[in-house]
Amino acid sequence: MSHSIVWSLVLAVHLLGMAAWLGGMIYAVFVLKPSLGLLDPTPRASVHLQTLNRFFRIVWHTMPMVLVTGWLMIFHEGGFATIGWQINLMQLLGLMMALIFARIYFGPYQKARRALRPQPSMFDSIRSQILINIGLGVLTIVAASLAHPF
Repeated sequence: MSHSIVWSLVLAVHLLGMAAWLGGMIYAVFVLKPSLGLLDPTPRASVHLQTLNRFFRIVWHTMPMVLVTGWLMIFHEGGFATIGWQINLMQLLGLMMALIFARIYFGPYQKARRALRPQPSMFDSIRSQILINIGLGVLTIVAASLAHPF
């Protein structure tokens, strides 16, 4: 395999991971949440928890993959001293997204998982933090776009 094919694949993994992470959050907030309103409270909480569990397992794999592939591409381009502010912004936003995800996972999500009857406020807390991460994800894509020379 040629050198450029390897780096194209690294970029593809990076983009696919970010698409899965951001797309999953958008789905959870704008599709799943409104649809859950059709269910009674007990099955609603169960479906919500099961869906979050599956999605969070995906994020636990994609998040490190996105960060590592990003850093690999930075090192490939000459290291942190040679990259533009847009890439540094993208990295900062990605790290912020990772921290917010960890906060959601170890905070309100675990609380909801342990509860006998998870309250809607628990899911509202998760949703509001996911909304912040969606905004950061969109800004990350904008930063990446600003770094692309035309």
